[in-house]
Amino acid sequence: MLWSCRPQARAFRYVGHKDVVTSVQFSPVGNLLASASRDRTVRLWIPDKRGKSSEFKAHTAPVRSVDFSADGQFLATASEDKSIKVWNMYRQRFLYSLYRHTHWVRCAKFSPDGRLIVSCSEDKTIKIWDTTSKQCVSNFSDSVGFANFVDFNPNGTCIASAGSDHTVKIWDIRLNKLLQHYQVHSGGVNCLSFHPSGHYVITASSDGTLKILDLLEGRLIYTLQGHTGPVFTVSFSKGGEQFSSGGADAQVLLWRTNFDELNYKNFTKRNLKRLHFDSPPHLFDIYPRTPHNHEEKTETVEINPKLEVIGLQSSTPPVVDILSFDSTTTTETIFRTLPDKGEEMCKYFSNPSLMPSECAPTTLKKKAEDMSDLPSEGQRSIPLAVTEALEHIMEQLSVLTQTVSILEQRLTLTEDKLKDCLENQQKLCSAIQQKS
Repeated sequence: MLWSCRPQARAFRYVGHKDVVTSVQFSPVGNLLASASRDRTVRLWIPDKRGKSSEFKAHTAPVRSVDFSADGQFLATASEDKSIKVWNMYRQRFLYSLYRHTHWVRCAKFSPDGRLIVSCSEDKTIKIWDTTSKQCVSNFSDSVGFANFVDFNPNGTCIASAGSDHTVKIWDIRLNKLLQHYQVHSGGVNCLSFHPSGHYVITASSDGTLKILDLLEGRLIYTLQGHTGPVFTVSFSKGGEQFSSGGADAQVLLWRTNFDELNYKNFTKRNLKRLHFDSPPHLFDIYPRTPHNHEEKTETVEINPKLEVIGLQSSTPPVVDILSFDSTTTTETIFRTLPDKGEEMCKYFSNPSLMPSECAPTTLKKKAEDMSDLPSEGQRSIPLAVTEALEHIMEQLSVLTQTVSILEQRLTLTEDKLKDCLENQQKLCSAIQQKS
């Protein structure tokens, strides 16, 4: 569903997935919308009235999360097939997979500079990956529960995890050290979101509450009781003036913050200057100013909007159903009959295969024609559908090739370990015989 916050606005329902939708995210510019589903696919939508989308098929199990890099060039997807996959957004191609988790991967997020990916899994580990070497560079483990959600703070020096064991943890990725440990919920924590300043984090829990934590003071400051059931997701707006939450009560609540007004651009510039591991800790990095004990009952302000808000549920908006037109089957007559609103988004869009032909800039058309692997429709000797089917088969073969190579590596490691065990056993036997 695509909603407009303007009064008396319509809502748009995009139909294309064949099972539950598990995650959605706008690209940084806002010209694309990515969605993950239990139907094992990821879809890219142009958020306008045409309903044009492109489908990614590479995962072999339900996909749990999608995340764009800060520059919008890459997309990371996490799946129950125990893998994280990275995609190129311009060419819409699968790039590589990250395999080290031994159970379902619930979430994967890019760092602000795009050099790292953090992932959490039901194998009770949180892993940090280098996007250049495609290797796991750090590993955090927990013996109690697993993380449902994980994300970087705005300056990229720390990560926060939302735990199924009712905890929220803040880790310093430069020191591989646990900085803060909050036990403020009575149910599993499903999601969290950093304020753009990095000073606050808001958490959503199955206990039906949202909680706002002051990371500099190291304490709980607000408890929000607006939902009537488990809360599954929460997210700050880009500037931090508002945040939204969604839960099992089928409601999406929009909240207004009352934090100190901060210049988002200034914080962004400051954070971009400190995205290196060797940079020393800064005043605005997450370090508590005073010792704190989260086991104790801290004073917090409880907010129940039902006491102040007259109508929590908005009037039912007119909903327009938009069926997905796959990028392989574009129908010009249908596009011409639809309204032209939303064409301003096309000037930001750099993907020729998803861009509507009537609003594609001439420079991008020339660039698409110059590409050897993207010939124009008139130059093709093979039908478009056959060509794209072959490309899809090639992508699947590359995925299989990578999987086989990973299996070979694991078999080699297993053989080496067995060889070492046999050698140690022979040494022990010989030592026992000598003693006897």
